Amino acid sequence: MSESAIKHHQPLEFDSKLEQCGLNCKNSELNSRKMVEVQEYYDFILPLVLEAGKVMAEVEEVEVEFKQDIVWDLVTIYDRKIEEVLINKIKEKYPQHKYIGEEETAKSGHTAKLTDSPTWIIDPIDGTANFVRRMPLTAISVGLTINQVQVLGIIYDPYKKELFTAIKGKGAYLNGKRISTSGCKVIEKSVMSYEISIARRNDYYYNLYMFRMKHLIRRIQGFRSLGTAVLGLCYVACGRLDAYQCDGLYPWDAAAGTLIVIEAGGHVVDSAGKEFDLMDPNFLASASKPLSDEYMELERRADEEQLKFAREKIGFSP
Repeated sequence: MSESAIKHHQPLEFDSKLEQCGLNCKNSELNSRKMVEVQEYYDFILPLVLEAGKVMAEVEEVEVEFKQDIVWDLVTIYDRKIEEVLINKIKEKYPQHKYIGEEETAKSGHTAKLTDSPTWIIDPIDGTANFVRRMPLTAISVGLTINQVQVLGIIYDPYKKELFTAIKGKGAYLNGKRISTSGCKVIEKSVMSYEISIARRNDYYYNLYMFRMKHLIRRIQGFRSLGTAVLGLCYVACGRLDAYQCDGLYPWDAAAGTLIVIEAGGHVVDSAGKEFDLMDPNFLASASKPLSDEYMELERRADEEQLKFAREKIGFSP
């Protein structure tokens, strides 16, 4: 990717008025100095993400490990290397910042608590199962929160050289060009990405996913299952998909992508209908609020049926 192309990825300068920027914190708005800092953070992390993507795209041989002997949770040396490089560079530049990384979390055995400090949330290779099979559906994801608010998201697919970016209140971009969702409002016209493979984790997820799919498949135009949450979200943001849903994810799967969807005009809601919680990301991301409402209404019926069957100790049945 050329130097000029990288420059075009940078969002416009911040407006001076806080209300125009949309960077509302938990108890108070970010002041103008903090907003300028977000742009500084963006300029700092972007070249590092692009360089990591270059390394990722040049990999030819991959040795696979399984986290805690779980067959569906893969990790490679490149997951660890990319995360380590990004976190070390952040530590050098901003030693007071916090970070939450997928591989760091796996090593420590627990997810760090989100605080008001600037916190980088990193998925070094999302779609590792695709990556090890040389299927070009995988990406690097970096999100940033300040005062527990998502303010920055960068997702880079090095195989297609597609860079998705967003700063809160400034819109979403693909390779420097403003993007928006499809705007779809009718469920029958929508195409949804549904991470059905998570259904294999345990009986709870199996029944949750299968009951919902049973109801959805009769109404929507079609399903896709990409095996990568971050690209699924980006594809909603740029109109390639109309909805993406997944329960059972982690903060690094959602930190950048959900912000990009929202900045592209989309809607993100917790799968249970409550407010989206980044640290417990079970969510539906849709091209529009009306479409989200249709999905949620249908899924509430599916969840009610699932609970009824559970009370009667009956598993999923078509």
